[in-house]
Amino acid sequence: MKTAALFFVLALPFHSSVTQVCGFDFFYLVLQWPGSFCDTEQKCCYPNSGKPDAEFLIHGLWPNNNDGSYPSNCDPDNSFASSQISDLISNMEANWPSLACPSSNNYSFWAHEWNKHGTCADSIFNEHDYFEAALNLKDKVDILQILSSSGIEPNDNSYSLSSIEEAIQTGFGFSSVIDCNKDASGSIQLYQVQLCVDKTGTSFIACPDSSSGSGRCSSEVKFPSF
Repeated sequence: MKTAALFFVLALPFHSSVTQVCGFDFFYLVLQWPGSFCDTEQKCCYPNSGKPDAEFLIHGLWPNNNDGSYPSNCDPDNSFASSQISDLISNMEANWPSLACPSSNNYSFWAHEWNKHGTCADSIFNEHDYFEAALNLKDKVDILQILSSSGIEPNDNSYSLSSIEEAIQTGFGFSSVIDCNKDASGSIQLYQVQLCVDKTGTSFIACPDSSSGSGRCSSEVKFPSF
């Protein structure tokens, strides 16, 4: 009995630590523009399923905290299994493709997203539900259409960052976090749009103050074609 009691006492701090590290307050649904992935010095490779459509594609569904921190790689014993998402594959190939080289069947990309981010939400989602939740959220918002409605087109022209943020705020109803990268010539361009989602992974919400501001962007950003 003393041995069992000692084990229980020693185990409590460890369990508490894991819960603290892997807790979270909301999700980012991260949508990336493929043209801005592919025109960098690193370039891109289309997946085996073919060239994706010219639309904002899912990068990931990432648990985050209100203070700006985020958990990652929360459960190494709960690794990705493609058999769990067999009914979602065609949808994921269209909406969540890998553009990394070399060309692939996307599984390594999806495995990375689940292992790093999805396992931190496994108290809410199993693997199948995690990927399905991201797909369902993407179906609710068309960032390209929202931008196009405000005259912001992927035509290699530059637009003010404030006009992009305002267009999404108006057309989507909530603010977003814009992320930029550089093309092969060094021009700053629109890369990703991060939308905030409640902890259930089902509804969009206003982003917390800690997420205000857009990363790696300048006041004018290019919107490349694809």
